Amino acid sequence: MNRRMVFFLVGQILKAEAALLALPLIVSLLYKESGYLSFLITIGIALVLGFGLTLISRPKNKVIYAKEGFVVVALAWLVMSAIGALPFVISGSIPSYVDALFETVSGFTTTGSSLIPDVEGLEHGILFWRSFTHWIGGMGVLVFVLAVIPNFSDRSIHLIRAEMAGPIIGKLVPKAKQTARILYLIYIALTVIEMIMLLFGGMTPFESAVHAFGTAGTGGFGIKGDSISGYSPYCQWVITAFMLIFGINFNLFYFILLRKIQVVFKNGELWAYFGVVAVCTGIITFNIMPLFEGFSEAIRHAAFQVASMITTTGYATADFNQWPELSKGIMFILMFIGGCAGSTAGGLKLARVIILFKMIKKEFNRMLHPRSVNVVKLEGKQIDAPILETTGVYFALYMISIILIFFVLSFEPFGFTTNFSAAVSCFNNIGPGFDKIGPMSNFSCYNDFSTIVLTFAMLLGRLELFPVLICFSPSTWAKK
Repeated sequence: MNRRMVFFLVGQILKAEAALLALPLIVSLLYKESGYLSFLITIGIALVLGFGLTLISRPKNKVIYAKEGFVVVALAWLVMSAIGALPFVISGSIPSYVDALFETVSGFTTTGSSLIPDVEGLEHGILFWRSFTHWIGGMGVLVFVLAVIPNFSDRSIHLIRAEMAGPIIGKLVPKAKQTARILYLIYIALTVIEMIMLLFGGMTPFESAVHAFGTAGTGGFGIKGDSISGYSPYCQWVITAFMLIFGINFNLFYFILLRKIQVVFKNGELWAYFGVVAVCTGIITFNIMPLFEGFSEAIRHAAFQVASMITTTGYATADFNQWPELSKGIMFILMFIGGCAGSTAGGLKLARVIILFKMIKKEFNRMLHPRSVNVVKLEGKQIDAPILETTGVYFALYMISIILIFFVLSFEPFGFTTNFSAAVSCFNNIGPGFDKIGPMSNFSCYNDFSTIVLTFAMLLGRLELFPVLICFSPSTWAKK
């Protein structure tokens, strides 16, 4: 393994994090808050470590293979989270480092689970950093670094594949660096458009920025205790629309820019995505109508929560803990499905769900007709056997991980609903769960050990297991 290249890239990422920390520093200075010192100190630490790693580990060979890609991604996210937690601790916003790390990992992984009981008491700079971590983690820190630093080799596509969520990640253009730039330009443009639209809804520039960050990264950190429920119906509809937009495969936006509309309309995952959203919204609307004043209010809340759950954003306009069991059951299922592959959403990913059902159908047909030739196709193309195998293995690991996390949390005295939804919510990077960790509650009820377990669960879920497992495998680091 190219160890020098691995640590060199981690150093570059720390320098990039130092630059990104300048934005919340500016916000703190604009609002004349004492928290600016916490950002200055953290920037200093990140720069010292970043320059130290890049100087010590400057590589002669800059080629990145799949193994290096997985290891760099895992280490980068761990180091960024460890440094990113410092402003919370230094400022006193979250005195416990374990709790601060949970909050930071929740931000970078775009989970949105929080353990801060009084979020409205935080300074603007801290709130900005908290939401900005969503935006950074949504598209991926490695994608950002690839977009702004010199290209190492075309094999750096392994970094994008290791970090971007979904079963099939390819290059939009021949060069991985160009792919990263295209993805980020689309990401930035959509974020800015949402910010402008929220300004028209009466939000302040600060409110529109933090909520656009949370929506773009499908994260869901709010700056008020009631999440989005206190904002106007217009703002709620805007956020609903953009949650769904950011849950779409970003490759499709590139095809739209190229005016290849036929490619978009032929995308089966996209149609399945909107079909699931439409059906679930319709069922929940009629199920919750008695709780609201008329159809328009019911469909607004239903559409918002369906969009929030399937994209794993985690924003809320109502306490769905009080909704009928049918509605809660549908939302619980949506927590597993997730958004489209290649989006900022978490969860299993709709593409995997489709592939798994096609694999089941193929096996069923094989049993009925042993001599027939059955292949699995997606978008009219045959899916290669390695992708099918990886999808099956990932699903098995996915279920095992959730079961193990739930088992550990079962030592907490909170009941099945709270603990199981906490495991599912954190692993799928959703945010709120049910019962004691509902949309109007938080995760502060868990002890330090459980908090660490849930923190690790969020990282496993966001990086889709393999980068973390490969990084901590002894064989990865063994000298041959």
